[in-house]
Amino acid sequence: MRAVRYKVIVNPIAGRGFGGRSLPKIEHLLTEQGIDFDLVTTSWAGEAIELARAAVLDGYETVVAAGGDGTSQEVANGMMAAYASRNGEPVGNLGVLPVGSGSDFAWSMGIPFDLEEACARLAQQRTKTIDLAKLIIDSPSRGQETRYYGNTMGIGFEGVAMVEGRKFKRLRGLALYLPLVLKTIFLSLSPVRSLIEYRTANGTKRLEGDFMMIDICNGPRAGGSFLIDPNAKNDDGLLNLCVIGEMSRPKMLTFVPHFLKGTHIYRPEVTLVQGRHVVVTSEDDLIAHADGEVVCTDAHRIECQVMPSKIRVVC
Repeated sequence: MRAVRYKVIVNPIAGRGFGGRSLPKIEHLLTEQGIDFDLVTTSWAGEAIELARAAVLDGYETVVAAGGDGTSQEVANGMMAAYASRNGEPVGNLGVLPVGSGSDFAWSMGIPFDLEEACARLAQQRTKTIDLAKLIIDSPSRGQETRYYGNTMGIGFEGVAMVEGRKFKRLRGLALYLPLVLKTIFLSLSPVRSLIEYRTANGTKRLEGDFMMIDICNGPRAGGSFLIDPNAKNDDGLLNLCVIGEMSRPKMLTFVPHFLKGTHIYRPEVTLVQGRHVVVTSEDDLIAHADGEVVCTDAHRIECQVMPSKIRVVC
């Protein structure tokens, strides 16, 4: 029998349970759009990777991530795993239904947050080919790990904020991220001494110092509303670095409204550069997130490399 075209992978705990509460509506709207689909829910972290990989190998043309940025990232990683096992053949399309806390990846792709409109986009099957970033993490506790992300990876401030976010059980969206920002700045954040090496068309360059925040962006936004680098584009074959050096906590707080508008990029304390390949090393523990998911708390080397035109997204 021919496989149906859409595999829908729903994370029921995305958005503090909003993903699970949206299940009946998702099924109704997809059926109303005439979409032929199979739907599964995840029950443990990382399961969407295995489900997406299996879906591609089973012949599904579109794999849909219904959740937040973490779910989209897992599905993309599963698709990339299938891509490797199929010797470079196309793996189909990534669809997104944004029912998570932040859904910054969906925002960057212009995917509507209204579920009815998002399902209509899936039915239209318009796609855009984008870059992914390949992330290699070396940490004492977990060894070396490789994964891909589509939006942003943050070391320092954002990584610490995501660790703190695990303690908030009910809030979502901006109502979640603003308290996290305040708690991170005043209670949890410390500068990390690091060496950053980034490769450009003109060779390898270096930044070294005590940094409050190191972001390596494939897309522009993180944290539900914060424009980390409004100039980042996910289809230009480049990664955008946004780096902030050591400063006082009150001064860091003054950056928050600027991040919401993207005007922090004009502040002299902010360094913005681009590269195709970035390596961050430190004797201190590197705490980092990728697409809103904590990826390490004790790494000493993090490597990112852009993978141009790597995946198609239904948008």
